[in-house]
Amino acid sequence: MQNMDNMTLIVAIIVAVIVAVAVGWLVSQRRRQTHLRERFGPEYDRAVAAVGTTGKAATVLERREKRVAAYHIRPLSDDERRGFSAAWQHTQAKFVDDPAAAVTEADALVSEVMTTRGYPMAEFDRRAEDLTVEHASVIDHYRAAREIVERHVRHEASTEDLRQALMHYRALFADLLNDRPEARRSA
Repeated sequence: MQNMDNMTLIVAIIVAVIVAVAVGWLVSQRRRQTHLRERFGPEYDRAVAAVGTTGKAATVLERREKRVAAYHIRPLSDDERRGFSAAWQHTQAKFVDDPAAAVTEADALVSEVMTTRGYPMAEFDRRAEDLTVEHASVIDHYRAAREIVERHVRHEASTEDLRQALMHYRALFADLLNDRPEARRSA
């Protein structure tokens, strides 16, 4: 009888440990998912849709975070910020006379800010992925602007479409220009 009680106690302890480990794992996964949802916003759902599961999406997004963490991304100096702001004002003013040139210039200006900040300028999809780590709230603007530019190249975009592209670029540009990583980390 004593032997049976000891065996029951051991089985109960093993079951309790297994349950505790499972609960701990579930809590850890929930925290991981919450962190990634907060960090990436709609990009998290986009990643889930692209790879099929939350676990795979989490792995993709965490790899992206690690990759971008290895870059030497820096805030702009006040002089650089003023210079880019002036260039943007010139680009926006150009839209009235030459919408297509203004949008092309806006794309180039966004690329220049990214390069100055330290983002590698790989192909568009890689740039967009990299930007999602620190600029997830505006990445859809970048994608929308690029889609309009691609339609423009095929002569399928109207002047209103080009205006929309410029507005999309402006949202990303403003986020890149005013980004202060040290302020974000302390918040």
